[in-house]
Amino acid sequence: MNKCFPVVLLWVGLLLSGCSSKIFPTKSATTAPAKGTELVKAKNLDFRYLKAKGKIKIDMPQLQQTANLNLRVRKDSAIWLSVSLGIEGVRAYITRDSVQVINYLQKEYYAGDYAYLSRLLNVPVTFDRVQALLLGNYLPAEASTTPKISDEGAMQQVEFQEGNVLITQLIELTRNRVQQIKLAEQQTQNKFTVDFSDFRPLEPNALPFAYSVLIQGQPTTGKLATASINYRNVDVDQERLSFPFSVPKGYVRKK
Repeated sequence: MNKCFPVVLLWVGLLLSGCSSKIFPTKSATTAPAKGTELVKAKNLDFRYLKAKGKIKIDMPQLQQTANLNLRVRKDSAIWLSVSLGIEGVRAYITRDSVQVINYLQKEYYAGDYAYLSRLLNVPVTFDRVQALLLGNYLPAEASTTPKISDEGAMQQVEFQEGNVLITQLIELTRNRVQQIKLAEQQTQNKFTVDFSDFRPLEPNALPFAYSVLIQGQPTTGKLATASINYRNVDVDQERLSFPFSVPKGYVRKK
C-alpha cells in the first residue's frame, strides 16, 4: 500500500499504529454529559463551516514526509482533506459512518467504515476523536464517568479513566482552550500526547484557535513517532463549503 494512503487516514491513526490498539478507548463518548462536566472550563470551537490550509509533517521510523494540507469541516458532520506535494496526491472525505480516500498517485481508492480503518491502523478511530484532535477541542468523558478536576494557577487538569486508558487534559484558563491531551495505556505504558500552541483569535467569535498541533506517540518498545500540523490560514463560516469527491474512472478499489 502506498505511504500516502495511511498519511491521510489519518496522521493520528498512523502515529498510534505502532502503539497498543488499546491506547484509544473502543467506546465512543455518549451524548449525555458526564457528572461534573459543568465544572470543566474548556470552550470548544462553535461553527458551521471551517476551512484551513497549512503543512503536515510526519516523522516516524517507516515514514518521513512533509506535504501541503487543505482541510474543510462541516461541524459534527463531514471532514474533507487534500494532501499535495506539488500536485494533489490524496483526497479524503470522512463522515460519521464512512471513510473514503482517493490515492491519485497510485490510481486507487478506498471506501468503507471505521471498523476497517481501525483494523488497518491497529487503533480504534472515530469521527469525533479525529475532529477534536484537528481542532483542539475538549474530549468529554462518558456519561457514566465522573472526571477528576483540579485547578492550579492558570491551568485546569481534567482526568478520567476509560477502560485501561487514563485520559488527562490540560485547559489553559486565560483562553479556556485545551492545551494538551494525554492518553496512557496502563498495562503497556504506551503514551500518546497532543500539544496545541500558537493560539490566535478566529473571527467572528474570536475564540482562540491552535494554529500548531504536535502529536507524539511513544510505544513501550520502539521509537517515538511524531506528526505536526501548522495551519497557515483558517476561516470560520465565511462561506458555505463544498466537499467535492468523485472517484475517477478506472481506479482500483483497495480492500
